[in-house]
Amino acid sequence: MAEQVSSLKTGIKYKNTPIGKIPVDWEVARFKNIATAFYNGGTPDTTNKDYWNGGIPWITGADFENQKVKTIRKYITPDGVKNSATNVIPKGNLLIVTRTGVGKLAIAPFDIAISQDITGVILDSQKASLEFIYWYLDFISSKLKATIQGTSINGLLRTDLEEIDLPLPIVAEQKIIAEILTTVDEAIEKTAQIIEKTKEAKKGLMQKLLTRGIDHKKFKKTEVGEIPIEWEMVRLGDLCNGQPEYGANVPSIDMDKSLPRYIRITDVKEDGKLLKSTWQSIKREFAEPYILKEGDFLFARSGATVGKTYLYRNKDGECAFAGYMIRFKPKPMQLLPDFLFQYTHSNFYYNWVKGMLRAGAQPNINAQEYSNIPVPRPLINEQKKIAEILSFVDEKIEKETKHQEQLESLKKGLMQVLLTGRIRVNVL
Repeated sequence: MAEQVSSLKTGIKYKNTPIGKIPVDWEVARFKNIATAFYNGGTPDTTNKDYWNGGIPWITGADFENQKVKTIRKYITPDGVKNSATNVIPKGNLLIVTRTGVGKLAIAPFDIAISQDITGVILDSQKASLEFIYWYLDFISSKLKATIQGTSINGLLRTDLEEIDLPLPIVAEQKIIAEILTTVDEAIEKTAQIIEKTKEAKKGLMQKLLTRGIDHKKFKKTEVGEIPIEWEMVRLGDLCNGQPEYGANVPSIDMDKSLPRYIRITDVKEDGKLLKSTWQSIKREFAEPYILKEGDFLFARSGATVGKTYLYRNKDGECAFAGYMIRFKPKPMQLLPDFLFQYTHSNFYYNWVKGMLRAGAQPNINAQEYSNIPVPRPLINEQKKIAEILSFVDEKIEKETKHQEQLESLKKGLMQVLLTGRIRVNVL
């Protein structure tokens, strides 16, 4: 991509068009004028077994993910194609969701049959680059969604799809623009794969470290499975100072960095990190009893996020916690907060939470119930080693996640300037 990006140029003259300003040497083309065919989809009779479980992949709008066809859930037979309104779209052509998920699209990864949710489009390669049109439709996907909002029509009409105006540089320039965006997109996908593989590796590592420990030979059976014979199973409440505490029941106020941040259930992500986008503050006169200190541990007690946990660190700044959170203070010489944090992201903990929720009518776990969580307790030095190993993996995941976010931001910015001609590429 470096060679392509280095060829970007500015100093462009523009003209006004129905789709905004574009370079003077670009055209505006109607979708129908750069396509050779539009194909509707359909669903074979679901009661006829002869039409299903064949060798032809068949998709609906639900099978699109991140502007790609990811998983094929259903297959049909040639008779299913012949006796229904579906069409098989050849590999390497556009698939556009025009009902139930307008704004989704993909390039067919192989010959694929489509439901009535989808329109297949065959482009004239002499007039338009498939990948360029794909990226432009992705760029305006929110506008496509907006065209059906507030109407009684459950979808994008074929006539409206055909009449979409598209910016059209020469095909050679279209291809270079598409190559740049595809290169960034592939980097995003590779990074996402690294993140998923690292998360999977961590699950296996947690299973091993939290049951087998480090360099143990003898084990005993417990309620969380076999653990080293030297370990103890202890109630969480016995490993913490004082009684668990419920948070403040006062309203939040808009973000004011001169005041403590107000930590609510909705501020904590599944990985235990704080969201930046939901920052709210609490008035200082209400905050004092609820100010968090290094190592304080919060559990979400109610609602859809019950069971979620957050470990406070001084680097998060001055914070107080809200009423739907419960604070525990681990005893420093008995339970490391970092070890507890890792434990509450393990399958053992998740299974405990599920068991508690099945037992009650409402999604709620109170302070007494949290106090009774069974915790496998190694000696402090081993707790530290286990927490350090798992934290190292977390850092790897966080680093890759930030890299992915940077690539997403880069892609968004490149789409904005390349697909509108605000920055041009040299065509040799």
